[in-house]
Amino acid sequence: MKKNKQGFMHGVIILMLSQFIIKIAGLLYKIYLTNKEGFGDTGNAIYSAGFQIYAMFLAISSIGVPNAISQLISSKAAVGDNRGAYRIFKVAISIFGLIGFIGTSILFFNANRIANVFLGIPEAETVIMALSPSVFIVAISAVLKGYFNGREKISVTATSQSTEQILKTVLTIIAVEIFCIISKNNTIVMVASAAIATTAATFFSFMYLYISYIKNKKEIWKDVVTSVIKEKESIRKIVMSILCLFFPIAIGGLLSSTNKTIDAFTTVNTISKFMGIDEATKQYGILTGKVESLVILPYSFNMAFAVNLIPAISAAQARGETEKNIKRVSFSILATILISLPFAAILFTFAEQILKLLFPNAYLGATMLKICSLSIVFVAVTQTIGGVLQGLQRVKETVIAVAIGSVVKLIFNMILLPIEELNIKGAIISTIISNIVIFSINLYYLRKYIKIRFNIPKFIIKPFIATSAMIITAWQIYNNFELLGSKNITLIFSLIMGIIVYIIFLILLKILSKDDIHMLPYGNKVYKTRQPKWQ
Repeated sequence: MKKNKQGFMHGVIILMLSQFIIKIAGLLYKIYLTNKEGFGDTGNAIYSAGFQIYAMFLAISSIGVPNAISQLISSKAAVGDNRGAYRIFKVAISIFGLIGFIGTSILFFNANRIANVFLGIPEAETVIMALSPSVFIVAISAVLKGYFNGREKISVTATSQSTEQILKTVLTIIAVEIFCIISKNNTIVMVASAAIATTAATFFSFMYLYISYIKNKKEIWKDVVTSVIKEKESIRKIVMSILCLFFPIAIGGLLSSTNKTIDAFTTVNTISKFMGIDEATKQYGILTGKVESLVILPYSFNMAFAVNLIPAISAAQARGETEKNIKRVSFSILATILISLPFAAILFTFAEQILKLLFPNAYLGATMLKICSLSIVFVAVTQTIGGVLQGLQRVKETVIAVAIGSVVKLIFNMILLPIEELNIKGAIISTIISNIVIFSINLYYLRKYIKIRFNIPKFIIKPFIATSAMIITAWQIYNNFELLGSKNITLIFSLIMGIIVYIIFLILLKILSKDDIHMLPYGNKVYKTRQPKWQ
């Protein structure tokens, strides 16, 4: 097993590259659907409403499973108990296969009631039915991903995720184009075809994971046979270990999706009272279809840290490597800030221009995007801290934070949404308040369990200076030049130049220390010294 291990930062880079591919494909997918005649913001609203219900069931049956399984597997492997790791995998397949099947059944047979009674969007019924099989498929896939992650074979998980998103994009375009012709631009039919394409892509991703497992079976079995620890844990003990770790993570995952679920249940129903159901649905579609697809970009890249931190910290903790954990956590949080802060600044400053570039046929939503961008850094850092706490087996603390944040979200939705002047912006503001509350609680627990100190100039002041230089450069170029007579080309060029200036300032301000650079793949070649043991 050791010969194929991937280091912490190599795993991060692999997942980041995977997320880059995923988000580019996902963005193309959103651009296509939003600009497609007959789909647009209304189609996005119908699809998103159904998808949020699907996501809630997904949270119960599979979100948190890869993290829980990878943590248990890595803890066993760290002490040479590969036999125990494999037994955990086999038991987990049975547990989550059953949970996924139950979730699929409930969703499929109650689609009509959910769409009509809870969402107030009857057209979402077909979306819910089409997505329901994915709950079972993803539950099984989640266990396979957790097993590969725990064995530090992040590339398998990364490839499966990239494959799924690329297929989702390609199959959706094909399906929507076919059914667009057949139905003569019927929005409901096109939305249903997009949901079917999503389920098909999920199935093909599962097949890739299964084939990868079969190909690795010989190596896996060799690890099992040569396991240092021969003693078998009882199935009952394994089940309890899995469920004790899974339930808090699942509850946390469920609560994490609660903010969007709360919006799905309350937004259209509330704001339709003063703007009509059609306009309310359109506004919800703008938020969920365009704005949120842009805002989640930095979270997706940052997820690479959160996912890799769980098995890495869990294994280091099993070996008693406290200093290694502290340095790894410090670097991961710094990297999170350096990734998310420029994203937030760009989306806030160039909101209208970016929407016009990507969605020329439906570019409304600049104000929503500006407001949403204000919480990007808080959410991204919370994501990283959550990975740390899960790796330390402090899952209940993340659940507490998200539970309190969800209550705050619901309360402020009830207060702000009925205000006609705010309308859907009330939902966005309540989300920001909720995210800040969750971040604050997670940060409190992090500092409680890890004696980590944050250097204010390094973590806040210097990144802010670099980001400001980036935005000033990009803004000046955009407003004072027009390349090839096109504002869109000028926008792209100005952002590229701004990013270059940002990187230059990172170097000039010496934000990354020698230890930080050593954490990067091949970073030891920058400073030709022995690489620290803590990598």
